[in-house]
Amino acid sequence: MRRRGFLIPIQFVLLLVLMLTGCETAPLPHYPPAYREYAYVANGKSNDVSVVDLLTFKNVRSIRVGESPTGIAANPKKNEIYVVNTDSGTLSVIDAESNSVAAVIPLHKRPYFVDIAPDGARAVVANAGSATVSVMDLEKRKEISAIPVGRQPGEARISPDGKLALASNREDGTLSVIDLESLAVRSTVKVCQGPEAVVILPDSSKALVSCSSVNQVAVVALRPMEKPASEPTRKARSATSKAKNEPTTPQAAGFVAADQLLALLDVGRSPVHIALKPDGGEVFVSNFESDSVSEVVTGTNEVSSTHVLGDGPVRSLVSADNSLLYVSNFNANSIAIYNIDLGKLAQAIQVGSRPDALALTSNGHYLLVADSGSGDMAVIRRDSRVNSHLLFTMIPVGLEPRQIAVKNFMLRKPPKDGNTP
Repeated sequence: MRRRGFLIPIQFVLLLVLMLTGCETAPLPHYPPAYREYAYVANGKSNDVSVVDLLTFKNVRSIRVGESPTGIAANPKKNEIYVVNTDSGTLSVIDAESNSVAAVIPLHKRPYFVDIAPDGARAVVANAGSATVSVMDLEKRKEISAIPVGRQPGEARISPDGKLALASNREDGTLSVIDLESLAVRSTVKVCQGPEAVVILPDSSKALVSCSSVNQVAVVALRPMEKPASEPTRKARSATSKAKNEPTTPQAAGFVAADQLLALLDVGRSPVHIALKPDGGEVFVSNFESDSVSEVVTGTNEVSSTHVLGDGPVRSLVSADNSLLYVSNFNANSIAIYNIDLGKLAQAIQVGSRPDALALTSNGHYLLVADSGSGDMAVIRRDSRVNSHLLFTMIPVGLEPRQIAVKNFMLRKPPKDGNTP
């Protein structure tokens, strides 16, 4: 009896220690009954999308879609999710309020990733098997154009200003620049062998493209811009033009035209992904075969540093406050957390097998990790009070989860009982 009575205080003390050492985050905010936040996980081998309630961290629904779902994205303006079904050649539209398929839009051969315009009106998908980019009207839920591009387009991305779409053509070594107003290719830029991942700076002035087969990143100007030069050089050039009474044209003033290759940057082996800081100042390149991440300064088009952060980095993501870089190490079954401000690895957290895609919850407190080998979604919790992270839970999803999209919204017609639809 005395022994049993001794165990109870010890358990209480352990619980108190856990709470005081920062393992518990601050109390969750009080959400109104109509508030919803879900993670949508595209499961490539089970042909479905798992819906995880991010208020309870439970898998609440499995939505059947097409064959081999790959890309998934949330509409920033509507309560809809879009899923690219690679083997079916279709785009499934999920109504986030009912968590059911509302429409299926035909695409073309071997579509992969989907990107949504900032105003939520259009989407683009690169069709690798048909050398086209589909442009969709999301209000009418139909394709309005299939624009011919180069061979084997892998990604299509919309610029933040909504005016352009860029497609990386893997077999051609080119980047197609599409005018979304005229729905036509305005130029084709020769970049490098095997271009894949594409990111566009927040001001839509430049794009960076990873070239995994040649270990480089291409930098492309999307707007006219001045070539890098010292201040005395610029002043001397301007003074010479005035003395000769010559007009200072963009070419004479040392400008480069839009849609021009600015630089080819050497990074690590097999750069497979590029993550952009929200402020646009740097990008981080995941070098899969070098077990490293290269940091590129976008203002000067230079590689500033390279860091070994784990075995087989495949994806990375920067926190909304620009302070942390999360890296999924595919071969190490871990997530590396790199402190950008301090320039050093802060933590490494073990997750499931073959971690790949990453996403953050709307408040940034939780990192979501698609473990493609173990068929689950790891949830890592950030406690800003003690500047630390820990593995919060592992949620079973489908087979080979490939991408995650997060959507938070208020129900248009709140249920009377407050239950999830």
